[in-house]
Amino acid sequence: MKAGVITLHSVCNYGTQLQAYATQEKLKQYFEDVVFIDYRRPDTYGINLIKTFTKGNILKAPVILPTIAYWKKVFGGFQKKYLKFTEEKYLKIDDFNNFKDIADVYFSGSDQVWNTGWNNGVIPPFYLSFVPDDKPRYAYASSFGKTKIDEKDITEAKKYLDKYNKIAVREDTGVEILKKQFGINDAIRILDPTLAMDSNFWRKVKTKNKIKEDYILIYNLNRSKEFDEYAEELAKRTGYKLYRFCTRLDQIFRNGKSLIMPDIFDFITLVDDAKLVLTDSFHATAFSINMNTEPVCIYPNEYSSRLSDFLKLVNCTDRHAKNFKDFSVLDNKIKFEEVNEILSKERKKVDEYLNEVLNDVKEFYGNKNE
Repeated sequence: MKAGVITLHSVCNYGTQLQAYATQEKLKQYFEDVVFIDYRRPDTYGINLIKTFTKGNILKAPVILPTIAYWKKVFGGFQKKYLKFTEEKYLKIDDFNNFKDIADVYFSGSDQVWNTGWNNGVIPPFYLSFVPDDKPRYAYASSFGKTKIDEKDITEAKKYLDKYNKIAVREDTGVEILKKQFGINDAIRILDPTLAMDSNFWRKVKTKNKIKEDYILIYNLNRSKEFDEYAEELAKRTGYKLYRFCTRLDQIFRNGKSLIMPDIFDFITLVDDAKLVLTDSFHATAFSINMNTEPVCIYPNEYSSRLSDFLKLVNCTDRHAKNFKDFSVLDNKIKFEEVNEILSKERKKVDEYLNEVLNDVKEFYGNKNE
């Protein structure tokens, strides 16, 4: 059987690419063929991408253009080599009017496909609006990215969600949203696909690390002076060197030795080999925990529920620095044996869900052929 998947693959973000890869590899354990629907959200390519990062001021375009060119090489190269896409590209929602049905079953997710903040409202294709009515549809660790959906988006999203055969979301807050705002009571929470694959899986794609000294890896998505000052103090207290994972060229001017837009699998290496990972990113936190590297988490101002939900799941909430003066996290060492046991049990839930999906699909086509 062939599975079609729609996710946020066109976003130039390391966590996004790695979750897409993990989604593909996990689903390949259950389906003979897995292909991503090549839909690109308008603000993730071309002139709209430039407008996003210049906040509409095109005069600033020369500053971001070198970064975009680098992204194309790093992210585009990874996708071409490791991810399988439909031949057809869908660059706007109307393009789905001519959608070519290419799979036996369809999935949305994972990542924040249902985040109406990032997506500027409901984007119907992320709710499988294009899937023919005679094909089963499922959510695989889809995320709302926040604790509540705006009232104006509920009616439209519900008409698509009601068509799903089964729904699995990435956070407990997602389960609550579905219950309280959509009246969907049978959704479950499962691990993000990157966590569904254990550390042994990721170490098979790990690259060689050129760093020879003990270091703190900084992976910071939301720029702030306080964050950088916190990193300096963390380095003083631990004696470790600061290395900054730069996702943009302009980040080379911030503190720490710059690692300029490494290859995608270098992310695994740099997290795995670090003494500490200082981050405000969900996926950097998830990989740290998965690879048994101690994280220091600073919650972002927006969409922090995905981070807090995950730390609660693995009983690591004391790795959250409550403010930029809080260094108590250094005293709260993670009991990784307990964490690994929790993740192992949670991975079984992922397999249980996907087995249910597979049996559901087989039954669907069995009944259809009778």
